[in-house]
Amino acid sequence: MRSALKRAVSRAGRGIRWYVRELTDESAYDRHVTHLRKDDPDTPVPSRREFERWRTDRQERDPRQGFRCC
Repeated sequence: MRSALKRAVSRAGRGIRWYVRELTDESAYDRHVTHLRKDDPDTPVPSRREFERWRTDRQERDPRQGFRCC
């Protein structure tokens, strides 16, 4: 019975983590890397910092590309 409870708690924790990452768009980099590797495996993958800089620049050029509160 305890192992079933542990599995349920672990599964709930993974679900909460997934939800928070999606809500905050923390998973955007992971999706971008997956997309790059799928479409062209030889394309260099940018660092997380480079990706965030690119994404911020893109949002500032066109606010419709992403949520901007200010």
